[in-house]
Amino acid sequence: MISRYSKPEMAAIWSDENRFQKMLEVEIFAAEAMSKLGKIPKKAVETVKKKAKINVKRIAEIELLVKHDVIAFLTAVVETTGPDGRFLHLGMTSSDVLDTATGAQLKQSTQLIISETKKVADLLEKLAKKYKMTPTMGRTHGVHAEPTTFGLKAAGWYCEIKRYIERLNQTLETVSYGKISGAVGTMAHLDPSVEKYVCQKMGLKPEPVSTQIVPRDRHSVYFSTIAHLGAALERIAIEIRHLQRTEVLEAEEPFTEGQKGSSAMPHKRNPIISENICGLARLLRGYAMTAMENIALWHERDISHSSTERIMFPDASAVIHYMLVRMQTLLSGLKVYPENMQANLDKTKDVIFSGTLLLALVDEGLSREAAYAMVQAAAFDARENKTSLEEACLRNKNITKYLTPLDIKKNFDVKSQYKNIDYIFKRTFKK
Repeated sequence: MISRYSKPEMAAIWSDENRFQKMLEVEIFAAEAMSKLGKIPKKAVETVKKKAKINVKRIAEIELLVKHDVIAFLTAVVETTGPDGRFLHLGMTSSDVLDTATGAQLKQSTQLIISETKKVADLLEKLAKKYKMTPTMGRTHGVHAEPTTFGLKAAGWYCEIKRYIERLNQTLETVSYGKISGAVGTMAHLDPSVEKYVCQKMGLKPEPVSTQIVPRDRHSVYFSTIAHLGAALERIAIEIRHLQRTEVLEAEEPFTEGQKGSSAMPHKRNPIISENICGLARLLRGYAMTAMENIALWHERDISHSSTERIMFPDASAVIHYMLVRMQTLLSGLKVYPENMQANLDKTKDVIFSGTLLLALVDEGLSREAAYAMVQAAAFDARENKTSLEEACLRNKNITKYLTPLDIKKNFDVKSQYKNIDYIFKRTFKK
């Protein structure tokens, strides 16, 4: 991933240095396990542990010649260890090293993503509680529907992000696997204790049945989960984008000192963080699709998945991490304008209470269909004549036949729309 969309913490996890370090750990732990079985001299293992060094540049040089990354890695390591390096990789295949190291990286990556997702959830909880009873217009199809509160919007986002924390924890369990089972998973040249020892030391579980590789459904779950999380962040971002439109302006992204919105129009303050998040979410969905394609490989393995994964693992991980950090910036500095929310509520006058009025007529004995027709006619009358729905109802004889002026007025109290907000918040924020 380009540096523009990478943060140091995630970039470090997927760096060549960390990847080769994890591979070296796998090799050393395997040697330790074999020394316990008497297959490798313990002194040789100690020598390797002391002398083995990672030289990324040297590995790259060797790979240009041998055209094989694991062989290049092993050759470069043995150059630092001396003759005792010959005891590394005995009975193992390249994917034993690669997939187990990748499992360790995926575990690190998922843990970091969980940590950042929790920060987003915390910010949403604060936003929800702060604006719990702040009236705002609820919209369906982009059109004024019924009143809601800005806090309830944020509470909905919070619930979704909390669900993703649960899914990420499940994903962490799913990807934290490795294998030391040889060329086709039969352990033909390895004692099972080696795999058990290596995986335990790496903080992983042994894959119950592997081929030459760890099955790629595990990795697909990772990409699918972060793609879905990206879509959840996109849902928040696209709402902020809509709310920041000039004709709405109910909320606005932070705009820092010295920031510029447009090279041509000095007045512009654009929702660039939200737009950025929406765009990157599309990338994640693409990676998820490719990960699904990687599940079905030929027989015990081909390498059609390998080229994609070299790009996808670091890129997708960097993208979701970057999005989470950007969302924290957006939410922590979000400007909320309750006065504009109220002004937008007032734009459609009281026609937004048409549903309440409909139910009041049903309570008087009308069928829902008949009540709907009456209220719709009054609402359209109010809209066309630029009056309130209350006024339209008072001059509608079909309605006044069933409701007194006081009965009609009772239906236009915005507070009645919020009588169950406390209940919703109590079941949402249980702590």
